[in-house]
Amino acid sequence: MDKYKETFGVDISKDVFDVYSSKGGHSQFKNDSSGFKLFVKTLAVDSLVVMEATGYYHYRLAQFLYKNGIPVSVVNPLSVKRFIQMKLSKIKTDKSDAKAICHYGLSNEVPLYNALNDVQAECLQLFRLMDSYLKKRTATKNKLHGEEVLGIPSRYVYRSLKRDLKHLDKEVRGIEARLLELVKQEQQQQLTLLTSIPGIGMKTALFLVVITDGFTKFEKASQLCSYVGITPTIRESGSSVRGRSRISKVGNKKLRNLLFLCAFNACKHNKGCRAIYERIVAKGKSKKLALIAVANKLLKQAFAIAKSGLPYDENYVSVLAKG
Repeated sequence: MDKYKETFGVDISKDVFDVYSSKGGHSQFKNDSSGFKLFVKTLAVDSLVVMEATGYYHYRLAQFLYKNGIPVSVVNPLSVKRFIQMKLSKIKTDKSDAKAICHYGLSNEVPLYNALNDVQAECLQLFRLMDSYLKKRTATKNKLHGEEVLGIPSRYVYRSLKRDLKHLDKEVRGIEARLLELVKQEQQQQLTLLTSIPGIGMKTALFLVVITDGFTKFEKASQLCSYVGITPTIRESGSSVRGRSRISKVGNKKLRNLLFLCAFNACKHNKGCRAIYERIVAKGKSKKLALIAVANKLLKQAFAIAKSGLPYDENYVSVLAKG
Protein backbone atom coordinates (compact mmCIF):
# COMPACT_ATOMS: atom_id res chain seq x y z
CA MET A 1 0.00 0.00 0.00
CA ASP A 2 1.55 3.28 -1.17
CA LYS A 3 0.69 5.38 1.89
CA TYR A 4 2.88 3.18 4.12
CA LYS A 5 6.65 3.13 3.87
CA GLU A 6 6.82 -0.53 4.86
CA THR A 7 4.32 -3.36 5.26
CA PHE A 8 4.84 -6.34 7.56
CA GLY A 9 3.05 -9.67 7.22
CA VAL A 10 2.67 -11.57 10.48
CA ASP A 11 1.93 -15.28 10.90
CA ILE A 12 1.09 -16.15 14.51
CA SER A 13 1.23 -19.46 16.33
CA LYS A 14 0.90 -20.35 20.01
CA ASP A 15 4.51 -19.65 21.03
CA VAL A 16 6.00 -17.43 18.30
CA PHE A 17 5.09 -15.16 15.43
CA ASP A 18 6.93 -14.89 12.13
CA VAL A 19 7.33 -11.55 10.38
CA TYR A 20 8.10 -10.75 6.76
CA SER A 21 8.86 -7.20 5.59
CA SER A 22 7.90 -5.70 2.23
CA LYS A 23 11.53 -4.62 1.96
CA GLY A 24 12.59 -8.24 2.34
CA GLY A 25 13.73 -10.20 5.35
CA HIS A 26 12.20 -12.64 7.80
CA SER A 27 12.33 -12.52 11.57
CA GLN A 28 10.69 -14.36 14.46
CA PHE A 29 9.60 -13.21 17.92
CA LYS A 30 8.09 -14.80 21.02
CA ASN A 31 4.32 -14.51 21.23
CA ASP A 32 4.39 -12.63 24.54
CA SER A 33 4.80 -9.08 25.82
CA SER A 34 8.60 -9.18 25.53
CA GLY A 35 8.34 -10.33 21.92
CA PHE A 36 5.78 -7.63 21.17
CA LYS A 37 8.12 -4.92 22.50
CA LEU A 38 11.07 -6.22 20.49
CA PHE A 39 8.93 -6.31 17.35
CA VAL A 40 7.75 -2.72 17.81
CA LYS A 41 11.38 -1.56 18.05
CA THR A 42 12.03 -2.92 14.55
CA LEU A 43 9.14 -0.98 13.00
CA ALA A 44 9.90 2.16 11.03
CA VAL A 45 7.62 5.20 11.11
CA ASP A 46 4.53 4.82 8.87
CA SER A 47 4.62 1.03 8.88
CA LEU A 48 1.58 -1.23 8.50
CA VAL A 49 1.28 -4.61 10.19
CA VAL A 50 -1.06 -7.18 8.60
CA MET A 51 -2.09 -10.44 10.29
CA GLU A 52 -4.79 -13.09 10.00
CA ALA A 53 -7.63 -13.51 12.47
CA THR A 54 -6.45 -16.67 14.26
CA GLY A 55 -8.66 -17.00 17.30
CA TYR A 56 -6.83 -16.17 20.50
CA TYR A 57 -3.35 -15.85 19.08
CA HIS A 58 -3.70 -12.65 17.05
CA TYR A 59 -5.77 -10.77 19.62
CA ARG A 60 -3.06 -9.78 22.11
CA LEU A 61 -0.62 -8.59 19.46
CA ALA A 62 -3.30 -6.62 17.60
CA GLN A 63 -4.41 -4.92 20.83
CA PHE A 64 -0.78 -4.18 21.79
CA LEU A 65 0.05 -2.61 18.41
CA TYR A 66 -3.17 -0.58 18.38
CA LYS A 67 -2.51 0.83 21.86
CA ASN A 68 1.02 1.78 20.78
CA GLY A 69 -0.23 3.72 17.79
CA ILE A 70 0.92 1.21 15.15
CA PRO A 71 -1.44 0.83 12.15
CA VAL A 72 -2.56 -2.80 12.13
CA SER A 73 -4.99 -4.79 10.01
CA VAL A 74 -6.56 -8.13 10.95
CA VAL A 75 -7.73 -9.87 7.78
CA ASN A 76 -9.96 -12.83 7.00
CA PRO A 77 -7.89 -16.07 6.69
CA LEU A 78 -10.14 -17.15 3.80
CA SER A 79 -9.14 -14.08 1.80
CA VAL A 80 -5.43 -14.78 2.34
CA LYS A 81 -5.91 -18.46 1.49
CA ARG A 82 -7.53 -17.59 -1.82
CA PHE A 83 -4.81 -15.04 -2.51
CA ILE A 84 -2.17 -17.76 -1.99
CA GLN A 85 -4.10 -20.16 -4.24
CA MET A 86 -4.26 -17.54 -6.98
CA LYS A 87 -0.49 -17.20 -6.74
CA LEU A 88 -0.25 -21.02 -7.05
CA SER A 89 2.08 -21.20 -4.06
CA LYS A 90 3.05 -24.79 -3.27
CA ILE A 91 5.29 -24.13 -0.26
CA LYS A 92 3.64 -24.12 3.17
CA THR A 93 5.85 -22.76 5.97
CA ASP A 94 5.47 -20.04 8.60
CA LYS A 95 7.95 -17.93 6.65
CA SER A 96 6.04 -18.30 3.39
CA ASP A 97 2.72 -17.61 5.18
CA ALA A 98 4.10 -14.36 6.63
CA LYS A 99 5.36 -13.42 3.17
CA ALA A 100 1.98 -14.19 1.58
CA ILE A 101 0.18 -12.09 4.21
CA CYS A 102 2.62 -9.25 3.52
CA HIS A 103 1.95 -9.43 -0.22
CA TYR A 104 -1.78 -9.60 0.46
CA GLY A 105 -1.51 -6.36 2.45
CA LEU A 106 0.41 -4.73 -0.39
CA SER A 107 -2.11 -5.84 -3.03
CA ASN A 108 -5.35 -4.98 -1.21
CA GLU A 109 -6.97 -2.10 0.62
CA VAL A 110 -7.04 -3.82 4.00
CA PRO A 111 -9.20 -2.36 6.81
CA LEU A 112 -7.49 -0.97 9.90
CA TYR A 113 -8.07 -2.71 13.21
CA ASN A 114 -10.08 -1.05 15.97
CA ALA A 115 -9.40 -2.21 19.52
CA LEU A 116 -12.21 -4.02 21.27
CA ASN A 117 -13.98 -2.35 24.17
CA ASP A 118 -14.65 -4.22 27.41
CA VAL A 119 -18.04 -5.56 26.28
CA GLN A 120 -16.67 -6.76 22.93
CA ALA A 121 -13.67 -8.37 24.62
CA GLU A 122 -15.90 -10.30 27.04
CA CYS A 123 -18.21 -11.36 24.20
CA LEU A 124 -15.21 -12.73 22.34
CA GLN A 125 -14.06 -14.69 25.39
CA LEU A 126 -17.54 -16.05 26.01
CA PHE A 127 -17.93 -17.02 22.38
CA ARG A 128 -14.63 -18.93 22.36
CA LEU A 129 -15.54 -20.67 25.62
CA MET A 130 -18.93 -21.68 24.28
CA ASP A 131 -17.30 -23.07 21.14
CA SER A 132 -15.06 -25.20 23.35
CA TYR A 133 -18.02 -26.46 25.40
CA LEU A 134 -20.02 -27.26 22.26
CA LYS A 135 -17.17 -29.40 20.94
CA LYS A 136 -16.96 -31.20 24.29
CA ARG A 137 -20.72 -31.72 24.27
CA THR A 138 -20.59 -33.27 20.81
CA ALA A 139 -17.75 -35.55 21.91
CA THR A 140 -19.73 -36.58 25.00
CA LYS A 141 -22.82 -37.36 22.92
CA ASN A 142 -20.72 -39.47 20.58
CA LYS A 143 -19.21 -41.29 23.55
CA LEU A 144 -22.67 -41.98 24.95
CA HIS A 145 -23.77 -43.39 21.63
CA GLY A 146 -20.65 -45.53 21.47
CA GLU A 147 -21.32 -46.98 24.92
CA GLU A 148 -24.93 -47.74 23.97
CA VAL A 149 -23.76 -49.60 20.86
CA LEU A 150 -21.86 -51.98 23.12
CA GLY A 151 -25.22 -53.35 24.21
CA ILE A 152 -24.39 -53.60 27.91
CA PRO A 153 -22.82 -50.23 28.86
CA SER A 154 -21.22 -49.74 32.26
CA ARG A 155 -23.81 -48.14 34.53
CA TYR A 156 -21.13 -45.97 36.15
CA VAL A 157 -19.69 -44.80 32.80
CA TYR A 158 -23.17 -44.12 31.43
CA ARG A 159 -24.24 -42.06 34.45
CA SER A 160 -20.94 -40.15 34.47
CA LEU A 161 -21.35 -39.20 30.81
CA LYS A 162 -24.95 -38.17 31.45
CA ARG A 163 -23.83 -35.89 34.30
CA ASP A 164 -21.11 -34.42 32.11
CA LEU A 165 -23.63 -33.75 29.33
CA LYS A 166 -26.07 -32.13 31.73
CA HIS A 167 -23.30 -29.88 33.10
CA LEU A 168 -22.21 -28.82 29.61
CA ASP A 169 -25.81 -28.02 28.64
CA LYS A 170 -26.11 -25.81 31.73
CA GLU A 171 -22.84 -23.99 30.96
CA VAL A 172 -23.83 -23.33 27.35
CA ARG A 173 -27.20 -21.92 28.44
CA GLY A 174 -25.43 -19.68 30.96
CA ILE A 175 -23.00 -18.37 28.35
CA GLU A 176 -25.83 -17.69 25.89
CA ALA A 177 -27.70 -15.75 28.57
CA ARG A 178 -24.62 -13.69 29.43
CA LEU A 179 -23.93 -12.98 25.75
CA LEU A 180 -27.50 -11.80 25.26
CA GLU A 181 -27.21 -9.55 28.32
CA LEU A 182 -23.99 -7.97 27.01
CA VAL A 183 -25.12 -7.54 23.41
CA LYS A 184 -28.36 -5.90 24.52
CA GLN A 185 -26.27 -3.22 26.26
CA GLU A 186 -24.80 -1.98 22.96
CA GLN A 187 -26.68 -3.66 20.10
CA GLN A 188 -30.32 -3.90 21.19
CA GLN A 189 -31.42 -2.10 18.03
CA GLN A 190 -29.58 -4.56 15.79
CA LEU A 191 -31.09 -7.52 17.63
CA THR A 192 -34.55 -6.03 17.11
CA LEU A 193 -33.87 -5.40 13.43
CA LEU A 194 -32.47 -8.88 12.77
CA THR A 195 -35.31 -10.69 14.55
CA SER A 196 -37.78 -8.77 12.35
CA ILE A 197 -36.60 -11.01 9.48
CA PRO A 198 -38.95 -14.02 9.17
CA GLY A 199 -36.87 -17.09 9.93
CA ILE A 200 -34.21 -15.52 12.14
CA GLY A 201 -34.61 -16.04 15.87
CA MET A 202 -32.92 -14.38 18.83
CA LYS A 203 -30.10 -16.95 19.13
CA THR A 204 -29.11 -16.63 15.47
CA ALA A 205 -29.33 -12.83 15.66
CA LEU A 206 -27.12 -12.88 18.75
CA PHE A 207 -24.49 -15.03 17.04
CA LEU A 208 -24.52 -12.78 13.98
CA VAL A 209 -23.96 -9.62 16.02
CA VAL A 210 -21.12 -11.15 18.05
CA ILE A 211 -19.32 -12.75 15.10
CA THR A 212 -19.49 -9.64 12.92
CA ASP A 213 -18.84 -7.07 15.70
CA GLY A 214 -22.17 -5.48 14.89
CA PHE A 215 -21.62 -6.03 11.14
CA THR A 216 -18.54 -3.79 11.11
CA LYS A 217 -16.12 -6.55 10.04
CA PHE A 218 -17.48 -6.89 6.52
CA GLU A 219 -18.08 -4.41 3.72
CA LYS A 220 -20.07 -6.75 1.47
CA ALA A 221 -22.64 -9.45 2.10
CA SER A 222 -20.65 -11.84 -0.08
CA GLN A 223 -17.68 -11.51 2.30
CA LEU A 224 -19.87 -12.48 5.24
CA CYS A 225 -21.34 -15.46 3.36
CA SER A 226 -17.86 -16.70 2.51
CA TYR A 227 -16.70 -16.24 6.09
CA VAL A 228 -19.61 -18.21 7.52
CA GLY A 229 -19.15 -20.86 4.82
CA ILE A 230 -22.72 -20.80 3.56
CA THR A 231 -22.06 -20.15 -0.14
CA PRO A 232 -23.44 -23.06 -2.22
CA THR A 233 -21.51 -24.53 -5.13
CA ILE A 234 -22.73 -26.94 -7.78
CA ARG A 235 -20.34 -29.28 -9.61
CA GLU A 236 -21.63 -30.40 -12.97
CA SER A 237 -20.48 -30.63 -16.57
CA GLY A 238 -22.97 -30.99 -19.39
CA SER A 239 -25.82 -33.37 -18.73
CA SER A 240 -23.94 -36.53 -17.86
CA VAL A 241 -21.46 -35.50 -15.14
CA ARG A 242 -22.99 -34.23 -11.95
CA GLY A 243 -21.59 -33.70 -8.49
CA ARG A 244 -23.21 -33.19 -5.12
CA SER A 245 -23.89 -29.64 -3.97
CA ARG A 246 -21.44 -28.48 -1.35
CA ILE A 247 -20.78 -25.57 0.97
CA SER A 248 -17.49 -24.40 2.39
CA LYS A 249 -16.46 -26.21 5.57
CA VAL A 250 -14.46 -23.17 6.67
CA GLY A 251 -16.21 -20.69 8.93
CA ASN A 252 -18.28 -20.79 12.09
CA LYS A 253 -19.97 -24.19 12.22
CA LYS A 254 -22.42 -23.24 14.99
CA LEU A 255 -23.74 -20.22 13.08
CA ARG A 256 -23.87 -22.22 9.86
CA ASN A 257 -25.99 -24.88 11.56
CA LEU A 258 -28.29 -22.25 13.08
CA LEU A 259 -28.82 -20.62 9.68
CA PHE A 260 -29.58 -23.99 8.13
CA LEU A 261 -32.26 -24.59 10.80
CA CYS A 262 -33.63 -21.08 10.24
CA ALA A 263 -33.95 -21.90 6.54
CA PHE A 264 -36.76 -24.39 7.23
CA ASN A 265 -38.90 -21.71 8.85
CA ALA A 266 -37.89 -19.06 6.29
CA CYS A 267 -39.16 -21.26 3.44
CA LYS A 268 -42.66 -20.91 4.89
CA HIS A 269 -42.76 -17.30 6.12
CA ASN A 270 -40.07 -15.33 4.23
CA LYS A 271 -41.22 -14.25 0.76
CA GLY A 272 -37.74 -13.92 -0.77
CA CYS A 273 -36.51 -17.19 0.71
CA ARG A 274 -39.63 -19.10 -0.31
CA ALA A 275 -39.23 -17.90 -3.91
CA ILE A 276 -35.61 -19.11 -4.06
CA TYR A 277 -36.49 -22.48 -2.52
CA GLU A 278 -39.36 -23.11 -4.93
CA ARG A 279 -37.32 -22.00 -7.95
CA ILE A 280 -34.41 -24.32 -7.18
CA VAL A 281 -36.62 -27.33 -6.39
CA ALA A 282 -38.62 -26.70 -9.58
CA LYS A 283 -35.37 -27.02 -11.55
CA GLY A 284 -34.96 -30.55 -10.18
CA LYS A 285 -32.20 -29.66 -7.72
CA SER A 286 -32.06 -31.27 -4.30
CA LYS A 287 -33.96 -29.83 -1.35
CA LYS A 288 -30.68 -29.66 0.54
CA LEU A 289 -29.18 -27.35 -2.08
CA ALA A 290 -32.36 -25.25 -1.97
CA LEU A 291 -32.07 -24.92 1.84
CA ILE A 292 -28.41 -23.91 1.55
CA ALA A 293 -29.44 -21.19 -0.91
CA VAL A 294 -32.15 -20.06 1.52
CA ALA A 295 -29.61 -19.84 4.36
CA ASN A 296 -27.39 -17.79 2.05
CA LYS A 297 -30.34 -15.51 1.27
CA LEU A 298 -31.12 -15.09 4.97
CA LEU A 299 -27.55 -14.02 5.62
CA LYS A 300 -27.72 -11.45 2.83
CA GLN A 301 -31.02 -10.14 4.18
CA ALA A 302 -29.50 -9.83 7.65
CA PHE A 303 -26.55 -7.89 6.23
CA ALA A 304 -28.86 -5.55 4.30
CA ILE A 305 -31.09 -4.94 7.33
CA ALA A 306 -28.15 -4.30 9.67
CA LYS A 307 -26.45 -1.89 7.26
CA SER A 308 -29.64 0.02 6.38
CA GLY A 309 -30.88 0.32 9.96
CA LEU A 310 -34.42 -0.34 8.77
CA PRO A 311 -36.70 -3.20 9.88
CA TYR A 312 -37.57 -6.03 7.52
CA ASP A 313 -39.78 -5.18 4.55
CA GLU A 314 -40.25 -8.00 2.06
CA ASN A 315 -40.16 -5.64 -0.93
CA TYR A 316 -37.35 -3.35 0.24
CA VAL A 317 -35.00 -6.09 1.50
CA SER A 318 -35.41 -8.12 -1.67
CA VAL A 319 -33.86 -5.24 -3.60
CA LEU A 320 -30.92 -4.87 -1.18
CA ALA A 321 -30.23 -8.59 -0.86
CA LYS A 322 -30.49 -9.85 -4.42
CA GLY A 323 -29.07 -13.30 -5.05
